Amino acid sequence: MRSAVGSAVGSAVGSTVESSGRSTLVDGIGLLFTADPFREEIEDAALVMEDGVVRWIGRSATAPAADARIDAEGRAVIPGFVDSHAHLVFAGDRTAEFAARMAGERYSAGGIATTVAATREASVPELVATTAALVTEMTAQGTTTFEIKSGYGLTVDSERRSLEIASQFTPETTYLGAHVVPPGTSADDYVRTVTGPMLDACAPHAKWVDVFCERGAFDEDQSREILGAGIKSGLHARIHANQLGEGPGVRIACDLGAASADHCTHLSDDDVTALASSGVVATLLPGAEFSTRSPYPDARRLLDAGATVALATDCNPGSSFTTSMPFCVALAVREMRMTPAEAVRAATRGGAQALRRRDVGTLRVGAKADLVMLDAPSYVHLAYRPGVPLVSQVWRAGRRVV
Repeated sequence: MRSAVGSAVGSAVGSTVESSGRSTLVDGIGLLFTADPFREEIEDAALVMEDGVVRWIGRSATAPAADARIDAEGRAVIPGFVDSHAHLVFAGDRTAEFAARMAGERYSAGGIATTVAATREASVPELVATTAALVTEMTAQGTTTFEIKSGYGLTVDSERRSLEIASQFTPETTYLGAHVVPPGTSADDYVRTVTGPMLDACAPHAKWVDVFCERGAFDEDQSREILGAGIKSGLHARIHANQLGEGPGVRIACDLGAASADHCTHLSDDDVTALASSGVVATLLPGAEFSTRSPYPDARRLLDAGATVALATDCNPGSSFTTSMPFCVALAVREMRMTPAEAVRAATRGGAQALRRRDVGTLRVGAKADLVMLDAPSYVHLAYRPGVPLVSQVWRAGRRVV
C-alpha cells in the first residue's frame, strides 16, 4: 500500500515511461557543447542515444545509423542543467518581504519563519502540488538533475515529511533541519533535536546534510556538531557558507570534506585558497543576490585561483524565487565576470561535481542522455539573449520530456 506522500506524488507527476531500447540519432547540431574537458565544443555535430545513455558523439558527416533520427537544423545542444541547490518543498509566498526589500529593507535570515509557519499548516497534497509545479518549471527550462532540501518544517515530523516528498522527485535530497532556530526554542535545545530525533527520522530519506552557517542562524561550533552528526549517520556534507559576510563556513566545509560550500559571496583570500586546494565546489547562487540587492560573488577570483565553481538557482520563496538556470547563467556572465562557456560549464558539469555525480552534467559516451536543444546556434545566446525562452527540447535519460 502506497503512503499518502507516494499517492499524492503519483497523481501530480504521472508514471515513468520505460526505455524502448531503440537508438536515436540527433544530427545537424550547429554547436554541441559537451562540458567534457577533453572535447568541449563540436561544430556540425551529432550524437546517438540508446537505453538512456549517450552511445556515440562526433561530426554529423560520420554519424552511424540509428533506429530514429532527429534533425537539430543547426540548433545548439548542451547537457541538461544540474541544479545542485534548491528549496522546493514549501507553502505560501513572501511577496510582501520582497517588496519591502526592494523598498530598502535589509535581507536577513529571519524571514524563513514565515515560510515555516505556512509549510507546517499545508497538507501533503498541497506540498506535492507546489513541488511538482516547480519541478515542471525547472524541466521546461532545461534542468534535468536537481537537489531538494528540507528546512521549512523545523519539527521532527514536518522535516521528515518534507524529505519524503522530496525523495519522490529526486535522489538528491538534503536534510536541512538546521535552517534557522525556530521561535520559542533555544539554540542549544534545537541543536540537540537536529542531531538527535530529527536526524534519526530524516536520515533514511536523505542523501546529504546541510546547515545555514550564518549570523542569525548557526555558529561555527553548532555547524560542526550538526554536520558531524549527519556524517556519522551516513549522510554527506554540504553547507550554506559566507552569504551575509565572511565567516567560518568555507573553513568548515574544507575541514570536513564537504561536497560544496554554497553562496560564497564574502570570501577571504584564505577561503579562496582553501576552496581551490581542497576540491570543495564553490556553488554560486546569483538569484539570491539579484533578489536581495546584495553584492554578487566574484566568480572570476575563484576561477583564476583554480577553484571548481557551480551555478544553482537557490529556488526558494524568500530570497531567490526562480527555477531558471538560464537566468542564473545570464547573471553569472553579466554580474560575476564569467565567460559564457564558464557559466554553462558551471551550470552543468559544475553542478554535477557539487553533487558528486559523474553520470550527468556532461555529454560523453557512457553518460546519461540528458540534453537540451536551444532555439539558437550557440550556448552563448543564453547570456546574449537574457530572458528569452530559448530551450526548445529537453531529454532526460534519452526520453524527451519537453
